Amino acid sequence: MPIINSIAAMRDEIAEWRRDIHANPELGFEEVRTSGLVAEQLRSFGCDEVATGIGRTGVVAVIKGRKQGSGKVIGLRCDMDALPIDEATGLPYASNNAGVMHACGHDGHTAMLLGAAKYLGETRNFDGTAVLIFQPAEEGKGGGREMVNEGMLDRFGVQEVYGMHNKPGMAPGSFAIRPGPMMAAADRIFIEVRGKGTHAAYPHLGIDPIVAASHIVVALQSIVARNINPLQCAVITIGRIRGGHAGNVVPADVKLLGTARTFSPEIQDIVEKRVVETVEFTARALGAEVDVTYKRDYPVTINAERETRFAAGVAEAIAGEGKVNLDVEPSMGAEDFSFMLNARPGAMIWIGNGDTANLHNPAYNFNDDIIPAGVSYWAKLVETAMATGD
Repeated sequence: MPIINSIAAMRDEIAEWRRDIHANPELGFEEVRTSGLVAEQLRSFGCDEVATGIGRTGVVAVIKGRKQGSGKVIGLRCDMDALPIDEATGLPYASNNAGVMHACGHDGHTAMLLGAAKYLGETRNFDGTAVLIFQPAEEGKGGGREMVNEGMLDRFGVQEVYGMHNKPGMAPGSFAIRPGPMMAAADRIFIEVRGKGTHAAYPHLGIDPIVAASHIVVALQSIVARNINPLQCAVITIGRIRGGHAGNVVPADVKLLGTARTFSPEIQDIVEKRVVETVEFTARALGAEVDVTYKRDYPVTINAERETRFAAGVAEAIAGEGKVNLDVEPSMGAEDFSFMLNARPGAMIWIGNGDTANLHNPAYNFNDDIIPAGVSYWAKLVETAMATGD
C-alpha cells in the first residue's frame, strides 16, 4: 500500500491550490476567501454534501462510499488559518497580505485534504461515510472548540476523528505518532500591574510598575523549578510586556501576557495556583496593585490507543517500514484538535516536512514534496477503516 499512483499524479495540481492559499492567507475566523475556495472545490468534486459557516468560517464535506452497510463514519480534519507574521521567504507565491502569513503549514494541510476529497469523491472505494472537516482558527482562537460546541460531530455522525500536522526536522514523508498525551494543554496568563506614575528622576514619589513586572517575570520562573516534580514537566513563558511611553517617565501601569503548558490536570492545578499567588504576592511586596487572570484554554491532545495504532499502521504502509515513529516525544506545543479528541476517539499524526525553517518562523514554507504521502495517508485511512470487503 505505497503512495497511490493517481494521487502522485495530482501532486502539481494540489501544490497549485496550496500556493494560491499561501499567497492569500487569512487569520482565524477571517478565512472567507479560503473557505469559499474550499467549498467551491468540494462541490466540483461531487461531494454528497458541502456545509459552510460551521464554527463561523469552517467547511464540512460529506462523501459516501459505494457501500453503506458498515454504518461507519470517519472524520478527517485539517486547519485553514494563518498567523500574524510578516513573511520573509521571498517566494514568488509569498503572502499578498501584509502582516499575515501561512507560517505553520495550514495551507498545505488544507490542500492535502482537498486532494483526498477529490480522490475519495472519484473512487468511493469504501463502505461507510467520510466527513472532511476544514477547521478555522486553530492558532489560539479555538476554532475546533467552536465546531464541537456547535454540535458538528453529532450533526454529521462522526464516530472517529483524525488529524495531521507537518513537522519540520523530520524526514519528508515520514510519520510520527504516540498513544496518550501527544501535545500539551495551553493556558493563557493575563497580568496588569498598576503603580503610580511619576518623573523618572523622582522614582521615590511614585510606584514603579516596570520594576514590579520585572520581578514578577523572574519569580514566575521559580514555579517549575521549585513546585513541579522534576519527573513531571511544565512551561511558563511571559511573551509580551507593554508599559511606558518615554525613557524619563515612570508609567502608571504595565500589562503582561503569557502562557503555561502542562500535560496533566494535577500539574495544571499546581501551576494555576502558584502563578496567581506568585503574581499577587510579588506585586504587593513592591507596593503595586495587580490583576491576574489564568484562563484554561486548549486541553491536552490525547490520542486514543486503538486509533493511534491503526493510524500508525496505515502510515507505515504509505511511508515504508521504519519510517513511522510510534513513540515520538510529546510536544509542549498545543493543538485545538484536542477538543475533537475529547469528544471522539481518534489520533493526531505528524508528517515530516524535511529540513525547513521551524513552524511560526517568517522563513517557513510547507514542503510540496510531501503532498502525495499526506493525501495517500488520508485516502488509505478511509479505505482501510471502512474496507468494502471485496
